[in-house]
Amino acid sequence: MNELYSKGAQVWIQHPEKVWEEAEVIEDYKSSVLKVRTEDGRIHDLIIESDEKLPPLRNPRILIGENDLTSLSYLHEPAVLYNLKVRFCQKSSIYTYCGIVLVAINPYDDLPIYGIDTIWAYRGQAMGDLDPHIFAVAEEAYTKLEREQRDQSIIVSGESGAGKTVSAKYAMRYFATVGGSSTETQVEKKVLASSPIMESIGNAKTTRNDNSSRFGKFIEIHFNKQYHIQGASMRTYLLEKSRVVFQAPEERNYHIFYQLCAAREEYPELQLAHQDDFHYLNQGSSPHIQGIDDRAMLEETTNALNLLGFSSKEQMDMFRILAAILHLGNVQIVEAAAENDQNADGEGSAIPADDQHLAILANLLQINAMDMRSWLCHRKIVSLRDVIFKPMTVIEAVSARDALAKHIYAELFNWIVSVVNKALYSSGTTQKFIGVLDIYGFETFEINSFEQFCINYANEKLQQQFNQHVFKLEQEEYMREEIEWKFIDFYDNQPCIDLIETKLGILDLLDEECRMPKGTDASWTEKLYNKCSSFNHFAKPRFGNLAFIIHHFADNVTYQSHGFLEKNKDTVLEDQISVIKNGQNKLIRKLFREEDNRKLTVPAAKIKVAAARPSSTMPASSKQHKKTVGSQFRDSLNMLMSTLNATTPHYVRCIKPNDNKVPFEYNPVRAVQQLRACGVLETIRISAAGFPSRWTYGDFFNRYRVLCLYKDIQRDNLRLTCERIVSKIIKDTDKFQFGKTKIFFRAGQVAYLEKLRADKLRKCCIIIQKQVRAFICRKKYLRVKKSILLLQRYGRGVLARRKAHFLRQTRAAVTIQRYTRGWLIRTKYKSLKACVLGLQARARGLLARRRYQQMRYNHAAIIIQRYVRGWLARKWYARKRTQVILVQSAIRRFLARRKFRKLRQEARSVEHVKKLNKGLENKIISLQQKIGELVKENNALKLAQTELLELKPKFDALRVVETEKKQMVALLTKKDEDLETLKKSLENERDEKMDLINEKERSEKERAEEVERINKENLRLKSELDELNERIKSNQIGAEENLRARVEQEKLMLIREHDQDRDAYQKLLAEYNLLEQRNESLENELSRLQWSGSSKSNHQRSFSDASTVSAQDTTASDVSELGEDIEGVQLVLKLQQKVKELEKERNKLQKQVEEFLDKQDKPRDDEAFSHDRFRLQQLEVEYSRLRANLAKMQIAVAEGSGQEEFLREYNELQLDFDRQREENIQLHSVLAKQTQGLKNVASNNYGSHVDLINEDGELVMAFEAQKKINRQLEDELQQEKNRWQVEREELQQENEKLREENDNQRKLLSMSLTKSPQTQTEAFMQHEIRRLTSENLDLQEKLDLAKEELRQCKKNLKLQTKALKDAGLLPNELDNSTETAESATEKTLVKSQDQRNNIRVTRKKESHYQGMFEFRKEDVQHIVRHLIFELKPRIAVTLLPGLPAYILFMCIRHTDCTNDDEKVRSLLTATINTIKKVTKKRHDDMDTTVLWLSNTLRLLHNLKQYSGDKTFQTENTPRQNEQCLRNFDLSEYRQVLSDIAVGIYQSLIGHIQEKVQPLVVPAILEHEAISGLSSQKPSGMRGRAASTSRDSEPFLDAQKSLDALLQELNSIHKIMGYHGVDPELIVQIFRQMFYFICASSLNNLLLRKDLCHWTKGMQIRYNLSHLEQWCRDTRLQDTNVPDTLQPIIQAAHLLQARKLDEDVQSVCDMCDKLSMFQIIKILNLYTTIDEFEERVPVSFIRKIQAKLQERNEPQEQATLLMDTKFTFPVRFPFNPSNIRLEDIEVPEVLNLPMLKKA
Repeated sequence: MNELYSKGAQVWIQHPEKVWEEAEVIEDYKSSVLKVRTEDGRIHDLIIESDEKLPPLRNPRILIGENDLTSLSYLHEPAVLYNLKVRFCQKSSIYTYCGIVLVAINPYDDLPIYGIDTIWAYRGQAMGDLDPHIFAVAEEAYTKLEREQRDQSIIVSGESGAGKTVSAKYAMRYFATVGGSSTETQVEKKVLASSPIMESIGNAKTTRNDNSSRFGKFIEIHFNKQYHIQGASMRTYLLEKSRVVFQAPEERNYHIFYQLCAAREEYPELQLAHQDDFHYLNQGSSPHIQGIDDRAMLEETTNALNLLGFSSKEQMDMFRILAAILHLGNVQIVEAAAENDQNADGEGSAIPADDQHLAILANLLQINAMDMRSWLCHRKIVSLRDVIFKPMTVIEAVSARDALAKHIYAELFNWIVSVVNKALYSSGTTQKFIGVLDIYGFETFEINSFEQFCINYANEKLQQQFNQHVFKLEQEEYMREEIEWKFIDFYDNQPCIDLIETKLGILDLLDEECRMPKGTDASWTEKLYNKCSSFNHFAKPRFGNLAFIIHHFADNVTYQSHGFLEKNKDTVLEDQISVIKNGQNKLIRKLFREEDNRKLTVPAAKIKVAAARPSSTMPASSKQHKKTVGSQFRDSLNMLMSTLNATTPHYVRCIKPNDNKVPFEYNPVRAVQQLRACGVLETIRISAAGFPSRWTYGDFFNRYRVLCLYKDIQRDNLRLTCERIVSKIIKDTDKFQFGKTKIFFRAGQVAYLEKLRADKLRKCCIIIQKQVRAFICRKKYLRVKKSILLLQRYGRGVLARRKAHFLRQTRAAVTIQRYTRGWLIRTKYKSLKACVLGLQARARGLLARRRYQQMRYNHAAIIIQRYVRGWLARKWYARKRTQVILVQSAIRRFLARRKFRKLRQEARSVEHVKKLNKGLENKIISLQQKIGELVKENNALKLAQTELLELKPKFDALRVVETEKKQMVALLTKKDEDLETLKKSLENERDEKMDLINEKERSEKERAEEVERINKENLRLKSELDELNERIKSNQIGAEENLRARVEQEKLMLIREHDQDRDAYQKLLAEYNLLEQRNESLENELSRLQWSGSSKSNHQRSFSDASTVSAQDTTASDVSELGEDIEGVQLVLKLQQKVKELEKERNKLQKQVEEFLDKQDKPRDDEAFSHDRFRLQQLEVEYSRLRANLAKMQIAVAEGSGQEEFLREYNELQLDFDRQREENIQLHSVLAKQTQGLKNVASNNYGSHVDLINEDGELVMAFEAQKKINRQLEDELQQEKNRWQVEREELQQENEKLREENDNQRKLLSMSLTKSPQTQTEAFMQHEIRRLTSENLDLQEKLDLAKEELRQCKKNLKLQTKALKDAGLLPNELDNSTETAESATEKTLVKSQDQRNNIRVTRKKESHYQGMFEFRKEDVQHIVRHLIFELKPRIAVTLLPGLPAYILFMCIRHTDCTNDDEKVRSLLTATINTIKKVTKKRHDDMDTTVLWLSNTLRLLHNLKQYSGDKTFQTENTPRQNEQCLRNFDLSEYRQVLSDIAVGIYQSLIGHIQEKVQPLVVPAILEHEAISGLSSQKPSGMRGRAASTSRDSEPFLDAQKSLDALLQELNSIHKIMGYHGVDPELIVQIFRQMFYFICASSLNNLLLRKDLCHWTKGMQIRYNLSHLEQWCRDTRLQDTNVPDTLQPIIQAAHLLQARKLDEDVQSVCDMCDKLSMFQIIKILNLYTTIDEFEERVPVSFIRKIQAKLQERNEPQEQATLLMDTKFTFPVRFPFNPSNIRLEDIEVPEVLNLPMLKKA
């Protein structure tokens, strides 16, 4: 330890005024004396009794000005004071962390750090990520509320004037902004509106604060399950009632009184005067507050009262009561003789008869003036025998009057709080709450009374809870890291709390003395001396017997006991209260009504009055049941502590820097007093007692890796590496601990490590200097050496070149000789070689021919041998075969003769004859049976023929049904006519809408005229400018440039004004879209509420919310309740259902007849005929049963029980199917038994001679017949099974269709209950239209298939005809006839199509296309649905960009060509509505948003290009000019489409910002191309490495974030390119996007001190260069997109720039895009990364600030943070298309067959 106090060490010594003073050790500390030198040059010899008495060491310069006090290496009082001073005075930072506490110093100035941008900058950030701020504490509480599902509390404390109320107000503003619901419910506004009300009635001006809260409050902000503000509630504590009647000098009463006096002219009925005329307002002689307008503040208060539900009557009654209190204070009470017979000369008091204030008081409160006059001067004493009226002295009367005024104000205050709580209360379910406690801090004055005693008692309780929470967090951290730790001794407030609140404590003795009849302050003080002397925290003063001392945690406070009993009892005369109660003012009567169940938790006061007359029924001890003020305060405080203990607390300690209210002036004496009182130093002491310095292993390694050797580094185990570093440097193992993820150090160890690191770096720096100097000398030596070597090289080069020339000549001669000799040898060798090769070739040929001839001879011999040997073998085989056959024939002849003789003997026997006769008889019987069966089958066939004749009338009957269907179609036609009438009425309404649109157009025209007027004015100015130019040219040189600059400036002003107008219009458009969405949500909510209300009462649902299940459950009841109002609708629905069923049945019968006729035409045997006959019988039975079922189903549908009938019918069919299957199984078993029986009979009768019965093959035939029967039965069984399955599926489909029809009918019928007959008919017609439309679509699909087949056939016919014609087999006449037939077929097809679908089809050649699509009005919805709603982006990218827009415009051209106004309006209206719908429904899909932004603009450009306006026709071709619209002016729709495009653009920008926002800070600010270049500094408990509040969030690697951002930019750019977005619009989108990136990164940089150093500035500039390179790659570098990055680029340059006094001008010129606040903030945040770098001088910052003030920045630019919500006004430049409309085709993927090209 002593080695740290060496020469040059920086220490702190005590100072009487500065508290602590800086000093430097000038000699090494070795003995008991330490020599130091202060800043002013004085030398002090400090006597050191022991090492513990050594002066505190100063922290390294690198740690000065840290955000968190716990990150300091040396944690002690002087380090805390100095760090706060540096941050407050030099860096203008009013917030600092101290562990879990936020220290807030009152700046006494307005700072631009509380805007909405700042709120959203802190949203989602962990506490410690950004600079300390009250919003960071609020965000921490809100985040823990979301994640931990536990109530939170923010405890704001400090003395008067420290800024508690403002801090609490900003915390609530943060919750109201972040926790506001998407649907504006006014709850957030109500929560914020409660602040001005409570400030006006509870705040006052004091000597320490102009807006001091004179009461404590705990506000609970309730949140629902979505964490939106649900409501709020408020508790108040200890209102300072004495201020109503008395104010100290330079202080004021409560603000509300001065506000009423300032607005006295607006409320003449209150009869108020100037505030100086009222006794209760003029005692402080300071009625005004600088910069505050009391009249304007009253208006704000009344607005808040209106918002919170105070009626005008209640407000006026409240103002009357407040005015009455002022007039009550002006009531004059003078001395008068007592009117008592017993004491005629006694002292008394009276009110003059002409006192106007008493009359005004009686008038305002509507009470009896005479009674009030009497009871203000008299009191009633009740004894056991009689009642005595005793006059009061003037002093007693004045005291009673003041007590009455205080009591009235206290009751009014409590009533206002209760009404505010009712207004903030929400009936919804409250999930959790966040409490904000704004309570007074520790107070000590020269005279301390009952109020200071209660305040300090509350602070003792809060400090105890704070100490326990801090100790708990320390313990949890150590246990989580699993390190060894010892118990930390901290100050325990419990003995002091026991002194105050325990039995026989101060409060208990005070209540006991209050119950005594003759209790006095002196007797109570004497009891304290006797009972409490045993407590260590209680003491008796040396002088006086009316005071006592309590040793609080902050200081020793002496309390004067005078007035304790009176204030504790808070007595008010009952007679005065009775007079007020008997008045006519309802509010004053409500205030004094006894309410045992008062909703306020802690009433501010309780009245203590005597009984009017003696009553024997009232017990004598009734007074004891009335709680005193002290008891009430103790109970409410205990309840508050229970609430706080059940929450997660967050602490804000407010510090008052000086008593003069001077901005940014720091008084260390006052600061250290408050730091001790609020527990900040206790937090420091607890942290210092443990392990305050904490490092993660990675950060520690990056910082101190220079202290270890390379061989000690093990990168895969950083913990082991860190252990080696620490154990090598710090020998005392008690100074550090190794946790699971962190290293913990005692206080001072980090400073020691920093010293070693600095020494090491200094040595490394010396080594680097040595190497650099050596490098310079070596460079000089190498230059000299290089010159010498150059001379030598040139000399040697001349000699070498000479020798080389000689060598080249010699080598050339040798080469020539070599080539000559080689040529001669090669020639001789080639001739010899040719001769030898000729001889060899001829010799080898001769030998080969001889060998070939020999091979031919051998082959011929082998063939001859083969044939000869084969002939000999075949001859031998034939001879042997003939011999074997001869032997076999002889043997067989012998055996046959033997068998013949035996058979001839058997044939002559009798038995054999009998057997033969018996077989013949069986054959005859079987033949007779077959003849009978054939006869029966013939009869059955005759019956089937007769039955077939009977089916023909039935078929005729079905034709009659078809005629009935036609009648139904006629009925539907009539209904269509009714529908036309309805459409006409709809057109009338549409005309009204067009009138409104015309009005809008008129306003647009006026706006256009205004723009034109401005343009004319601009032209006029230009002409004047030209004239001036001509004059100036002759007189002055250079004036032209000045005038041009002036014109450009005016032009820029006009453009800016136009942009402002455009921006305002687009903002209004965005607000309109938001209001529209809100309207839709409100309508949905209203319908939901209506549905829920109706479902509770009637169990009915509306049409839009009806579900399938509910429709099934309630169909029968709904239909039965409809009655006679819907008989026509029921009839139509029944007939419609019957027609459908009959059509289906007819189709089935027709198919069956066709199948039957086809089977009759085919040749078949009797077996197949019998099978068909049996099948026909089954079909007839099935038909009759289906008819019966159809009738039942029709009845069931009419009665509403169709589903149950279907289920029952299906069950019956299933049972029938099972029964038939069992019958088939039984038939199979019977057949098997019969077959087995036949086999058994045959085996029994014939034994082994079974073959005898099959002499003629009869058994085989019978067996085959039986197998055929079995197969037939199996086939019938399988067919029956398949048929039942098909029927089952058909029935299920019919069931589903009927269910849907039933649902639709029920919806129609339920709608008809609540709608008019006209609406019922319209709904029914819409239903019919939908049904007919679906049927028409099906028919259209069939027609398309037929057309496709016909087209294919025609194509094949043409090919074949052409082939035959080319072959000469087809004459020209036949060819012509073929073409004629083809055209006739085509005409017939067109004609039939026109008749069936009413679609006009014309066939035109491509050259005659006019560039439009023909369609029907009925197909508008289908076109819009397929083209817009169902179009997927993945399909759209495969098409022509903007194809949907081209198709829609070509449809518009067709309507223009036919001059169909109704048709074009319906098309455009449907298009606009569908685009809105699809963009709202799929707003999260960026592909869809980009797709319809592009198509909307393309449609807008097309409407402009073909509008006929000459301004849009400059680039058109003659053909395009011919295709312009002729009949319609669609300019109003162009404006609507432009508005839609603006909305889509804003939605796209919001979606892109959501995707890019998580990548901006990691990519721009945190990404490091050179890892470890900016090493971490020591961090405290709130450091980024120690932040655990965001552990659950996915971590984005900063090293990969830049690539992710660039990849996201590329993806967005590609999507826009795929969908054909205009290049100008792409530029605007990326301009807005880059502005958002710049604003987000700059705002984060301005709130993070850890990023403000030169290495990070270099890294940021490098990261931004990637964005600039991306702009160059995408060809955006020449646009204004990169310019939006200038603020963050200049901020990076500012971090790297030199910061000396001579650089002031260059820095100001370099940062022209940054505001003054931003530049000063960056300079204040700038920190050195090492001790070798100089800090930014304060003088430099002051000069920069003075220089920047000369800019005269606009007010909107004088902000700290950039507005991330700002959007540039978007423009849609006209972009004509060069695509020919007649070349556009509709691809099949769009499914638009109804569009016909024309």
